[in-house]
Amino acid sequence: MQEKSVITSTIETARGVFAPGHLGELTQIVDFALVDAVLEETGRREKRLRLLPSRVVVYFVLALALFEHRSYRTVWSKLTAALTRWPWCVPQSPR
Repeated sequence: MQEKSVITSTIETARGVFAPGHLGELTQIVDFALVDAVLEETGRREKRLRLLPSRVVVYFVLALALFEHRSYRTVWSKLTAALTRWPWCVPQSPR
């Protein structure tokens, strides 16, 4: 008779449009709880409610580092590809 082991865990997730999984595969690799902890430890969490939370900026910068030869606009569009039903500001090039 084979015995089975079942391991369960509770995962706490953020709410809203920028919840884990909404920003592509990067949020599956770099845990949002780790990003939040680093922001808290370094004192870089936003102090006021902003359109773009600090956590999202961290993921954007990580994506920019991964795709260094792509434009901001291209990286942002890939990062937010799953958010097609919400209108977002798109990074613009300096004029």
